[in-house]
Amino acid sequence: MKLRKELWFGLSFMALIVVLAAGVLLSAETITQGHLGLLMLSLVVVAIMLGFPTAFTLMGMGMLFTWLAYERDVTRTLDLMVQSAYKTMANDVLIAIPLFVFMGYLVERANLIESLFKSMHLAMARLPGALAVATLVTCTIFATATGIVGAVVTLMGLLALPAMLRAGYSVPLAAGAITAGGCLGILLPPSVLLIVYGATAGVSVVQLYAGAFFPGLMLSALYILYVIIVAKLKPEWAPPLTAEERKVKLPPLTQRLTNDPTAHALLRLLKGRRNTDVPLSHLLKQIGLAALPALIFAAVMIPSYEAVTTVKAEAVYEIEEIGASRSSAAEGGGLAEPPAEGGLAEPPSESGGLAEPPADPDVPEAAGGLQAPPGAEAAASEPAAAAEAAAEAGAVGEEAATTQPAPTWWWVFFAVCGALVTLFYLFLSFARLEIFKMLLASFFPLMLLILSVLGSIVLGLATPTEAAAMGALGGMLLAAAYRRLNMAVLKESVYLTAKTSAMVCWLFVGSAIFSAAFALLGGQALVEAWVLSMNLTKIEFLVMTQIIIFLLGWPLEWTEIIVIFMPIFIPLLAHFEVDPLFFGLLVALNLQTAFLSPPVAMAAFYLKGVAPPHVTLNQIFLGMLPFMGIQILAIVLLYMFPGIGLWLPQLLYK
Repeated sequence: MKLRKELWFGLSFMALIVVLAAGVLLSAETITQGHLGLLMLSLVVVAIMLGFPTAFTLMGMGMLFTWLAYERDVTRTLDLMVQSAYKTMANDVLIAIPLFVFMGYLVERANLIESLFKSMHLAMARLPGALAVATLVTCTIFATATGIVGAVVTLMGLLALPAMLRAGYSVPLAAGAITAGGCLGILLPPSVLLIVYGATAGVSVVQLYAGAFFPGLMLSALYILYVIIVAKLKPEWAPPLTAEERKVKLPPLTQRLTNDPTAHALLRLLKGRRNTDVPLSHLLKQIGLAALPALIFAAVMIPSYEAVTTVKAEAVYEIEEIGASRSSAAEGGGLAEPPAEGGLAEPPSESGGLAEPPADPDVPEAAGGLQAPPGAEAAASEPAAAAEAAAEAGAVGEEAATTQPAPTWWWVFFAVCGALVTLFYLFLSFARLEIFKMLLASFFPLMLLILSVLGSIVLGLATPTEAAAMGALGGMLLAAAYRRLNMAVLKESVYLTAKTSAMVCWLFVGSAIFSAAFALLGGQALVEAWVLSMNLTKIEFLVMTQIIIFLLGWPLEWTEIIVIFMPIFIPLLAHFEVDPLFFGLLVALNLQTAFLSPPVAMAAFYLKGVAPPHVTLNQIFLGMLPFMGIQILAIVLLYMFPGIGLWLPQLLYK
């Protein structure tokens, strides 16, 4: 019987793991429990590659080797299992996972992706490789809204792949654009991968979301740049759209204004003799739609300028340190020892014995009245003066407000936005106005949902769980607005959400049991001792870990890599002075390859399931390889310029 190539690869990889594990055990002078931990790790990887469920493989192996480590004590083994499961149940960060997944399934069923892809490919019709570029942009937006790789790849395979094949696109290029763009969902927030990594590594999910935003956009931009360059150099791989395919049909009322879709819209929308038969309401509606970009630009720019330039002065209260007044009083005189020469004496009998002190404060000391010790008046006046000064400073601090120049990033951002708005109006034809209306119906509702969810998280207005709940509500409202929300859709979304969430939570339980067993056997200590004995530098350590993760992405999925191998790598980060947040961003970029690398390239199988029969797996794999190279380039760029990922978290949470 002839075996397929991917089976040969999988069997060879498993055989290599078994040989390496046997070599380590046979070369050891004494088999310790740490070696048993490495054996458990090897058996887990082999069992997963054989097709056993990941979560239950982790739990089963963990329980078996924990039982061996506890010297066959069943009670302590079961206690460890219960404690690990309870620790997962008590992790409130995981509540965000089902809510984000539910939002994704509802947005997917709102059927926005079809109109979004159509409007995007018309908006970018003049770019080289317009259909592939529109595919990548649509995947980026939809991945940010859903975060579900399988759904995005499948839907784009149904919509974009037939369109690109009809236009004469190369099969590998079309397949690579769809699979690479669909995998952006595990990097761009709200990504389930980032939640799982944050819960595993103890890193703030909010900071991970802020940090992953620009690396995700950078990776998408690199994909688009690659497609444009290939379409320019090899036009036969991505033929330009014909004039008929770029044509935009105008509504009947707009056709009364002009029969030329390329005519400039602003001047012709003004009421005059040439459009007397066009209703004024239609003209006002078109003018209002055309004015939206300028209104949005002004509505965002003015409040943000006030926010970044106004700095309220902090109230400064001059509070004295306890004991400061006493020390000052002592310096001014205060209480002193009685004179040594006089000593104690009887009061003079002629004064009439004890008497009331004089009421007049100006009575001299010789009159015998009681007086305050020297320096007491100064000591008493100082706190009063300090209190008055503090009150004045507090009043000034509350009322005063200072201004500062707007930061450079604000000027750059709004200069770019202003230039785009200006270009929009300079080249606003009736065809582009129709495309803009299509974008309003498909692109902007998604962007509003994305910005409201991610903005509330990144700006600290809501926790990830609270924002996920609002996102789920927004997904329901979006599906209802497009008349897609019914009991069947709701039932299917809830079922798929429960299925996905249960898988992730059981993975966490299995990971907790496996990690506890691995540490109990001493496997973690053995790995740390081995890595530290290599005397690696920080760069060498990062390169080694990223190569290991890259290679693990070929036979394993990202969930298995996160829950099995991250608990091994993360304790080593402190020794090499690596920020866990930065390491998580590198891992998230690297794990893009887990969906693209054969033989377990799930994105390829998602696409193959909906592709025409003549599209083969080998063609899909061939198309994914250049995009894997781009992912490696993105990892190098992120390491060379860490500000790409760390600038936004440092700006918001410094």
